[in-house]
Amino acid sequence: MKPLDDICIIDLTRVLAGPFCTMLFADLGANVIKVEAPKGDDSRTNPPFINGESTYFMSLNRGKRSIVLDLKKEEAKEILKKMVSKADVLVENFRPGTMEKLGLSKETLIKINPELIFCSVSGFGQYGPYKERPAYDIVIQAMSGIMSITGPASGSPTRVGASIGDITSGLFAAISILTALHQRQRSGKGECIDISMLDCMVAIIENAIVRHSATGVVPEPIGNRHPVSTPFDMYPTKDSNLIIAIQNNNTWDHFCRAINAEYLLEDVRFESGASRTENEKSLKTILIDILAGKTTNAWIDILLKAGVPCGPLYTIPDVVNDPHILAREMIITMKGHKKVPELKVAGSPIKLASQSYKLEKAAPVLGEHSCEILSEFGFSKDEIKEYSEKGLVG
Repeated sequence: MKPLDDICIIDLTRVLAGPFCTMLFADLGANVIKVEAPKGDDSRTNPPFINGESTYFMSLNRGKRSIVLDLKKEEAKEILKKMVSKADVLVENFRPGTMEKLGLSKETLIKINPELIFCSVSGFGQYGPYKERPAYDIVIQAMSGIMSITGPASGSPTRVGASIGDITSGLFAAISILTALHQRQRSGKGECIDISMLDCMVAIIENAIVRHSATGVVPEPIGNRHPVSTPFDMYPTKDSNLIIAIQNNNTWDHFCRAINAEYLLEDVRFESGASRTENEKSLKTILIDILAGKTTNAWIDILLKAGVPCGPLYTIPDVVNDPHILAREMIITMKGHKKVPELKVAGSPIKLASQSYKLEKAAPVLGEHSCEILSEFGFSKDEIKEYSEKGLVG
């Protein structure tokens, strides 16, 4: 048994934000039915490819089953409605108004199934002046303010390397759906959820808003260092780069003694976190000179023994081969795909002590489970054959 194997999710999502959300549910055992247009999820065209299959798509849709429905056709909409009548959750990430144009609004579907949890994920939400604007991650990162505080000091604002606008909205959508499922146990009623990528990004820009509110200062990019803690940065060593993160005077004391620089403890410029931050450039010059004397691994051994938070700067190959990350099963080899025998992907960070299950199902090829799914929802073989001949189902 898996934690959510009694939950059925109709997945109308595409590309990243929605598929990431529903993949979390598939990882936890939910029956996630990915409903795709005849040409499939847009991300099926995203490289890199193996044997003609998008590995980008595969990395976001493991554990799901695929059915092709041409929702531009009325009969296909009726098929979906019948599926919705028996489902627990529907997730969509179309632009606001699209589901209404299809005749599949939340009001329509909840009338069919009053216990349905209908979750919409969009760039700007279902209401507000910008609701009809198209959105991609870079647009959301720019408008959330996170780009304005990311990048090298005195440099150009920079997009975070991963599409965190999509990923965070997928996470908040999953939290919201789980909340609604719990609420439904008490109320017996469904729920409508409105997740905005912009809302989610504003929610995670940490202390930038309160720093501005408290001081009136406009936060700017400051590279890898922290705005209120020092030293908290990346430093070059004899062979590569070292990350050091110190947030209090006790750790500062241990650090100085570990690097044989006790004299820094007597320097008034560095006696507190605030003064170290104020004199960050002077301190960094001193530390760069000291840290250049040993390799990154040598410093890590020394600093960890002293209880100082530190680590190496990893490349992606370093990540996928790290023994701790592998021990935590955060790099897994997906098998079972019809065209791609094996593919390494990120694992699930959700670890439940009572569960020992593994992620076993690869992503589906387009329409791989159409007949199987329709049969499970009570459609006869003759009906399925008819739908296929009419081009309603692929």
